[in-house]
Amino acid sequence: MSMTRFMTGSPQYQSANQTYITHFSSASSASDEATANTDKLYRHSFNSPHDAEPLFDSRNMSRDSIRRHIRQERNAIPQADQNQLALIASRHLLSEIQRISAKRVALYLGFDGELATSKLIEALWKLDVEVYLPRLHPFAKGHLLFMRYSADTEMVKNRYDIAEPKLDIRHMVTVENLDMIVTPLVAFDDQGNRMGMGGGFYDRTLAQVKEGKPLAVGYAHDCQQVSFLPVEYWDIPLPVIITPTRRIASASLT
Repeated sequence: MSMTRFMTGSPQYQSANQTYITHFSSASSASDEATANTDKLYRHSFNSPHDAEPLFDSRNMSRDSIRRHIRQERNAIPQADQNQLALIASRHLLSEIQRISAKRVALYLGFDGELATSKLIEALWKLDVEVYLPRLHPFAKGHLLFMRYSADTEMVKNRYDIAEPKLDIRHMVTVENLDMIVTPLVAFDDQGNRMGMGGGFYDRTLAQVKEGKPLAVGYAHDCQQVSFLPVEYWDIPLPVIITPTRRIASASLT
């Protein structure tokens, strides 16, 4: 696949194939404080909107080596910057949610340096959008269930020490009844390929997506982009990836 790059909506070059990248204008999508800091973050920590190359050359590296490096990179982001970037990215993701008029959205709670989602979840509650979180399936190993999440949802720690909703089938939704699944990831490339933590939970979930429903959206820091991801037969590319600076999407969604 090839790609077309956009700067605040204006194409730099055209491609007949499948992947389009839009660079966001930070000033239009962040608070005054966020706007003041965004250019600094772009220059010193992440890809500049004018930089078409990924930060990290992952050619000839194993999946485990890529995973280890990127986890270190995102965990090295200072907490103040983490908070700022999560705010910026959440506004872009909210726009994506509103673009498809989603009413049921599966999200995740940030862990291990992932982009935080708490502010986005609060915004969705105010907009009467139902929020769902993943939990490990109690019987089907390697699979996820999605449970309705609200301010008073009882949470428990799973075997990975990640908080998840307590099992209650009254609050469960099947994948086909979601409008969007926002997937965490460790690394991604500009073809929409994603690498998770290695358990295959979201690979099995994405395999249930039929005809683009629900829309699967990756959500990550810019520093998680790599030049190349070695893919396996079970890997399913994401139609959309949102970062604080850009939207990578298949041509059919532009």
